[in-house]
Amino acid sequence: MDKFSNRFCFNLVNKKEKEKYKTCAQELDDMVLSNSSLPQSALVITDASIKHDIATSILHVHIANYPLTKTVHHASFVISTEAELFAIRCGINQACSINSVSKIIVIADSIHAAKKNFNSESHPYQLHSAAILSKLRRFFNSNLNNSIEFWECPSHLKLGLHLNVDKDSKSFHPTPSYPSKIS
Repeated sequence: MDKFSNRFCFNLVNKKEKEKYKTCAQELDDMVLSNSSLPQSALVITDASIKHDIATSILHVHIANYPLTKTVHHASFVISTEAELFAIRCGINQACSINSVSKIIVIADSIHAAKKNFNSESHPYQLHSAAILSKLRRFFNSNLNNSIEFWECPSHLKLGLHLNVDKDSKSFHPTPSYPSKIS
């Protein structure tokens, strides 16, 4: 992380300044418009929800105005932060595997989790950290211009791409494998 710190960017929303939400929404829209048509930029939009102790992690990857992949994962008895980090990890893995991509843009409503993930201090999600940083190290070493940006998109901003992923994550009704474990 320290070696490539100039290639990371975190764009956070200040939740205490509600009057800036409109400005934040406009910045997100502008960023999506300027990057969505570029073949070297991958937009990774993630979200997660939990119903009946089953987490649904969902991500969409878009390149050059084209929805490339949609991935859905279900896991039992995990917390929302872990589900969000897993979705971010999968999105970064998919984006890094595309040779033409030099810029990854992750849009999620829990950027605080992602930012914490890149903290070098000890934390409970180090497994995700190690996997993501290993993939990103190869991505950064492959080209000096490669970069990654994280954009926070709270659900209430209703950004088009994130709104679709948010709806998808909440629309799944997985059946628990062990219904007797549901409280």
